[in-house]
Amino acid sequence: MGLNYLLPLKKEILESLWIITPEHKVAAQIGDKLELTCSTIGCESPSFSWRSQLDKPLGGSVNIMGNSCILTMDPVGIENEHEYLCSAFCDNVKKEKSIKVDVYSFPSDPVIETSTPLNVGEKASITCMVPKVFPSERLMMQLAKDGSVLYRKDFNQEGITETTETKSLTLTFIPTFEDIGKEITCVAELPIDEMEFEPKKRQTSQRLIGPQNTNITVSSSNRTMQGETLMLICRTTSNPPARIVWGKELEDSSVQHIIDNDTLIIPHTQMSDSGLFICEAINDATNKTERTTVVISVEELSVEYGPRNTTVSVTPSTTVREGGAVTMTCTSYGNPSPKISWTKHLISGESHFLSEDATLTINNVKTEDLGLYECEGVNQFGRERKTVDLIVEVPPKDTVLSVLPSDTVKEGDSVTFSCTSEGIPAVQIILRKKTGGADTVLVSESGRYTIYGARLEDAGMYECESSNELGQQFKNIMLDVKGHGILMTFSEKGHMSEGWANMLFF
Repeated sequence: MGLNYLLPLKKEILESLWIITPEHKVAAQIGDKLELTCSTIGCESPSFSWRSQLDKPLGGSVNIMGNSCILTMDPVGIENEHEYLCSAFCDNVKKEKSIKVDVYSFPSDPVIETSTPLNVGEKASITCMVPKVFPSERLMMQLAKDGSVLYRKDFNQEGITETTETKSLTLTFIPTFEDIGKEITCVAELPIDEMEFEPKKRQTSQRLIGPQNTNITVSSSNRTMQGETLMLICRTTSNPPARIVWGKELEDSSVQHIIDNDTLIIPHTQMSDSGLFICEAINDATNKTERTTVVISVEELSVEYGPRNTTVSVTPSTTVREGGAVTMTCTSYGNPSPKISWTKHLISGESHFLSEDATLTINNVKTEDLGLYECEGVNQFGRERKTVDLIVEVPPKDTVLSVLPSDTVKEGDSVTFSCTSEGIPAVQIILRKKTGGADTVLVSESGRYTIYGARLEDAGMYECESSNELGQQFKNIMLDVKGHGILMTFSEKGHMSEGWANMLFF
């Protein structure tokens, strides 16, 4: 948006040549860009200045281009609602013109929301919301059904606002069968006569309809070759949105439910997939269902080809706990049908043959069962392989806590605690000294902790905790520290005064 001032600065230019577009007032939407341009006629090197009413901040940037000075507000904010004054100077002559900027915000159509799906006979609420309105106290809203006003509200009693606000109007009612097909309309108006902007009226409508015009599209053709992927898509027109249910008609005319989704995908089609597929579009609000069908024919490939689309499915998962069971199923397509075999990759790089069944089951899984398994489909036209990595999880086990050189040492000796344990994922080792109260965690490395110069107070119970995501295992050991003793012996030679005393330290 631009505004031009043509300021005659030479005395010979008549006042009537002043041009202001628009005249003294402009309405700008909050968030938009506004440019005010002040221009002169008849001056080679004018100088300019912009200022706002009461010398408040301009809220914009100023750029001089030849005989024009542009004040840019990007984006426009509420703080830009001022009267702006442009001053131009030339040959000691000063000219001034002012422009009033009014701001508003009415950027988008109303949004209609329902508290619950609109079902006949069930109470529901319809809410109409208008976002980012300013000045919201000038807003008027109404909800109507087929042109008949149900609820109207003026917001002029809510007081003057200084920010943009989201306003709403809510109506609670019970839909009837007569409401099906009728249009609910939310109208929002911002009737500010003293501002010129468009639109001042916005509206949004919804209609309880459908489902109708339900149709099915097929990814390629109704006739597909065996082994190809088939995709069926069901579309319908409905408000509220309809539920899509896919089914297939069986030989006894009953319908087999397949999926609740608008898209049905059948990978690697087989002859048995031929038949009548049914799409049902169900609108619970209107209590209406529309059905459409399509006949699919899967033709057998007469061309011979090697194995392809080989896949492996694992139940329950490629990660299994020790002692559990796992089933791996291999599927491969070809003409003639591929022969399936299973092998396991060994650490040595060799492969160990396991089975020629499509399904491989391992009960009471052990750690040695982990590794890479390979399924291979083979016929005279080629082979195709698929691998799966089996992970066996093991809680901590075989935990051993030992003391070297012995669990009984002399005071001053060195002693080393060593804790080892097995588990997948890898276990974490923590060594502690049990004190009867708060245990002391020992700073160990790789499960080893050394006491240099054992003291009597180092004696006691020591514990090793081995843990991973699957559990914990504890082992304890008692350390005995022997102190230095004194042994005194006496011998007599003649009288008591002639005796010797021997002291032995150990």
